[in-house]
Amino acid sequence: MVDDSPAIRRVSVKIQSGIELSDTMTAAVLTGRGGPEVLEVRHDVAVPVPAADEVLIRVSACGMNNTDINTRVGWYSRSVTGATTDGGFEEAQSDDATWGGGGLTYPRIQGADPSGRIVAVGDDVDEAMLGRRAMIDPWIRPADDPTDRSRAGYFGSESDGGFAQYCKAPVRNVLVHNSDLSDVELASFPCSWSTAEHMLQRVRLVAGQSVAVTGASGGVGSALIALAKRRGANVTAIAGASKQDQVEAVGPDSFVDRDAQDLPAAAMAANGGPFDVVADVVGGANMGAWLDGLKRGGRYVTAGAIAGPMVEIDLRTLYLNDLELYGATVFQPEVFADLLGYIERGEIDPVVGPTFPLEEIHAAQEAFTAKQHVGTMVLTIS
Repeated sequence: MVDDSPAIRRVSVKIQSGIELSDTMTAAVLTGRGGPEVLEVRHDVAVPVPAADEVLIRVSACGMNNTDINTRVGWYSRSVTGATTDGGFEEAQSDDATWGGGGLTYPRIQGADPSGRIVAVGDDVDEAMLGRRAMIDPWIRPADDPTDRSRAGYFGSESDGGFAQYCKAPVRNVLVHNSDLSDVELASFPCSWSTAEHMLQRVRLVAGQSVAVTGASGGVGSALIALAKRRGANVTAIAGASKQDQVEAVGPDSFVDRDAQDLPAAAMAANGGPFDVVADVVGGANMGAWLDGLKRGGRYVTAGAIAGPMVEIDLRTLYLNDLELYGATVFQPEVFADLLGYIERGEIDPVVGPTFPLEEIHAAQEAFTAKQHVGTMVLTIS
């Protein structure tokens, strides 16, 4: 049916029976570059109106990720060379401060990981989707050529995301599901776990191979452990000693304190020799040494650099040992579809860190950057 409520009367959309949409909603709005103070929780934000090929989701929960912080502080700017922090980088250039090297338009609603229920659809979308629970593949790819990664945008960066009561997304990015997991549990998956799955698919990790996982306590790191174990690999997890019990609960074969002297050597000792794969989300000073920790023909893959993006490597290590180096950011749609299949079949379990209500997003992001948690932190949205 076509609703005539003020929020959506401007276009023809179909809404779920019994749902009333108001003009406004609560959302965390990013107003500029800086610390948590540039995020404003507002209660007068316009409810988004889905276009013909879009759906509107009532968000129950949304995960938080490094991308949210990195974008807010301007860390992606090439002018920034240090580790990630919670405050804005004064040296960041405004025209290259997003993941893709472009500028950010303010105000912006961040949040790549919403989980909720479809309450309205555009004219070109099947009404059968109304009322279905859904997740969003966060990479908004061009409709005419989804394989063109150069034109991809990120949900919550190039378009408004899920730190709000409602969000809209192209129907091609919306995956309905029949999972019994809660929305909080489901919101822990999209960014972190799809990144981890993409990393492991890029390096072709298979059963019997060995992998070192740096930053193993974070959202991507804990997902890497679980997804590597799903493949039957031997996993060495690297994280702070205070988190050992929680990280070991995810299931690695061995654990190494990140403060160990000569960390890559300590990890190789725990593994019983060099690795087939190093999956690194930390970067920083140890990156070159991790290449020394790979077998001949080994593969290194990275999707982050929380300890710093500027590294030094010996090119002789790279070419004399026939190593392969991979970056992992924009994945193809099949990666998220594979991940959703694992979830629905119960092959993986969520690793949820602390949860905060949306209204406490400042405290949540301060806790996130303190890095004392394990898994993915989630905002609940009432």
